[in-house]
Amino acid sequence: MTTEPTTQHRRPRGVYLLPNLFTTAALFCGFYAIIAALQGRFEPAAIAVFVAMVLDGLDGRVARLTHTESEFGAEYDSMADLVSFGLAPALIMYEWSLGATVSMGPFLSKLGWLAAFFYTVMAAMRLARFNVQHGSTDKRYFIGLPSPSAAAIVSGTVWFGTDLGFSGTQLLWPAMVITVSAGALMFSKILYFSFKQVDLHKRVPFASALLVVLTLVVISIDPPKVLFSGFLVYVLSGPVLFLVRLRQRARRRAKAPNEAVEPK
Repeated sequence: MTTEPTTQHRRPRGVYLLPNLFTTAALFCGFYAIIAALQGRFEPAAIAVFVAMVLDGLDGRVARLTHTESEFGAEYDSMADLVSFGLAPALIMYEWSLGATVSMGPFLSKLGWLAAFFYTVMAAMRLARFNVQHGSTDKRYFIGLPSPSAAAIVSGTVWFGTDLGFSGTQLLWPAMVITVSAGALMFSKILYFSFKQVDLHKRVPFASALLVVLTLVVISIDPPKVLFSGFLVYVLSGPVLFLVRLRQRARRRAKAPNEAVEPK
């Protein structure tokens, strides 16, 4: 008596190479940024974080274009983001500026590493919340400041200050405010534009392509100042839009009772 072979669906083993190469490269940039900061090379450390941002934006798009998305890739990307946009910016800022609090007495000496730790924890919680809420939120907005943008404003502060010739000690308190604020905004519920509605598959007007070229030209003129200013505007856009929406809601609530008592 012969038995017919049964077909079993086996889950494919292995990982997709191409998108994970970009993720690994982003992770390498984050690791390099930490090593450079520990050696006192703050400008290359900050630049490495910005390079990691570019690579992080490419890995997801490459995965979607090549249809190589996977759960492994998503989890690996989150782990790489925690290093590149959570741990690396916090350590860069601590080595450049926040570490100066060590010589300020028993209480103030703890503020520096506590601020850096707070930023790192908020980045981890931001990434965890994003993974949980992924696919169930409005794609037009991010809930909370995206971790790459938070890393850009923290690392950009170091790059910007170094480019102007300031030491971290001179900018200690502004650096601490920026670090803590960036961490708090990451885990807040303030909405930020995601720009995900931009479809790269469709044709765009020539003016749009020209705008991209002009943006790159402007950035190349003075990268630290232009990048810091650009991300600062984006970071502030969330609280500003939040206050605008809050004011609009207050106006609607104020009009509602008046409309209810008006005679027909």
